[in-house]
Amino acid sequence: MLDTLNALITAKLGPAGPLLVVAGLAFLLILASIPLMLRSRPDPMDKLRETARQTMEKETRAVLRDTRRNEKLNKYAQYLEPTTEEELGAVRKKLMQAGYRTRDAVRIYYLAQMALGLGLLAVGSVYYLMVLDTPDAPLTTKLMWMLGPGAAGYMAPKYWVTRRVEERRQQIEEGFPDALDMMLVCVEAGQSLDQSINRVASELRASYAALADEFEIVCHELKAGKDKSAVLADMGERCGVPDVSSFVVVLNQAASFGTSIADALRVYAGEMRDKRVMRAEEKANKLPTKMTLTTMMLTVPPLMIILVGPSIVGLGQFSANF
Repeated sequence: MLDTLNALITAKLGPAGPLLVVAGLAFLLILASIPLMLRSRPDPMDKLRETARQTMEKETRAVLRDTRRNEKLNKYAQYLEPTTEEELGAVRKKLMQAGYRTRDAVRIYYLAQMALGLGLLAVGSVYYLMVLDTPDAPLTTKLMWMLGPGAAGYMAPKYWVTRRVEERRQQIEEGFPDALDMMLVCVEAGQSLDQSINRVASELRASYAALADEFEIVCHELKAGKDKSAVLADMGERCGVPDVSSFVVVLNQAASFGTSIADALRVYAGEMRDKRVMRAEEKANKLPTKMTLTTMMLTVPPLMIILVGPSIVGLGQFSANF
């Protein structure tokens, strides 16, 4: 029977007839199953999972966009904040390392990017259309004058924050050995670690304001009852300096093993002093090379002008006479 049916289909539709029949039957089955799928009732477990997912998304958005912040910025929160918690944490951490710790720091940062980008884009476009626009101007010139200022304005806040982070890190690195020496003196004089940190913060204010701010934050968090190890770990993360992170590890180990904090500070302060001397020696060793290049660039051209200039003038006068 199957052979007879196959022969009949082949005689009617050709060699590819059986494949066409199978494809047509599959298409008809798909069309017949669509109404059944539309009329099927949703699974209660799927509905429960969807409700739980929506609840979690609402809670995440509530955490990411705190309504207690600036009401004017809160209206545009979806445009002035990252959509993921990881990206928000990374931007907030970078701004904290730059010294911007307010609640609206992230929103102000994105607002500055958007405002400077659109504003300079408009200024560049208007300047080009009113001053430099010509019929035969190439496309690259148009893009440079229109999109260039907008791109520069968009990248300006990121460049500023990056520079601030590097400046604060350098200031913390330079002042950290002195802070350890002062902390060691306070601890050996009988003060506790909390009191010594508070005293060092007040004494360093005039010389190293960034490091003093970090120590003051540590004092406030300790007074609020936060765990000391967590407070020190947060300080190392905010500073972003390897020396501070190592100092946090040393203090936590001394507290966990029950060893003397004064001995740990004495050893680590000595290492920091040696490290500062090594950094100064490294800069001193780089100085002759930099001075050589600068001296060649600033002295060789004037010297060549002084030596060769009279000869060139004399040759010019000699050729003019003949």
